[in-house]
Amino acid sequence: MTEAPLIEIHDATIYRGDTRVFENLSVSIGQHEQVAILGPNGSGKTTLLKVINRELYPLRRDNSWVRILGRDRWNVWELRSHIGIVSHELQMRYRSDTTGLEVVLSGYLSSVGIHGALASKLSAAQKAHARDIMDELGVGSLADRPLRNMSTGQQRRCLLGRALVHDPDTLILDEPTAGLDLTASFDYLARIRRLVENGKTIVLVTHLLNEIPPEIERLILLREGRIVADGPKNEVLTEENLRRTYDTDIKVAKIDGYFLAYPPNSH
Repeated sequence: MTEAPLIEIHDATIYRGDTRVFENLSVSIGQHEQVAILGPNGSGKTTLLKVINRELYPLRRDNSWVRILGRDRWNVWELRSHIGIVSHELQMRYRSDTTGLEVVLSGYLSSVGIHGALASKLSAAQKAHARDIMDELGVGSLADRPLRNMSTGQQRRCLLGRALVHDPDTLILDEPTAGLDLTASFDYLARIRRLVENGKTIVLVTHLLNEIPPEIERLILLREGRIVADGPKNEVLTEENLRRTYDTDIKVAKIDGYFLAYPPNSH
């Protein structure tokens, strides 16, 4: 029996508010496929993420669908055990007085923080597991610290812990190093690479070429709701494809498995 794709979008027209972001979009990402979706701001990356996360749905039409692991419909809590999402946008939705442990535990509830009666729904085993994950991510000492007293990188690791409480097979990371300094960026990228080594599937959504780790095998280039190129990373990452994607001339260098973008010599 053929394995269902992780994500299958077929002939989908997708609106965000009154704006049509995608028209007749078709793309499929297989299970266990390490993929990056790269494009400038406004290319449709965030909308695509919301479709995968079941926050947005395509127009209902014959022969048009969005399927996750072969299914059209999902209970959001069940889906979290298969796919965990870490995004800068989600991070910004948390109150500044939410503690690190509360951020991680909120993954069990698919909530933003833990307030009121929600706390009573958590078991001692879940709380212990959340602390173990925080220790693994190097933020165990931040369990009782509010987000306002953490660096952006520490907050991001707590959010990664939130996604990992269900031990999902796949992690979707949206702009993973947004707001991080170099030290925190390098630390976070190293953690992503270790997750891949430990068998996780990574779908990385970004506008930064240099945060795509060497383990990513496939690249999808987006511009204004269209797929500019899609295929093996080494074949897709050409200066011509990047020029078409970003509408500017870009030079590309490859160093130790990473691709770096830099402006052409204007002299």
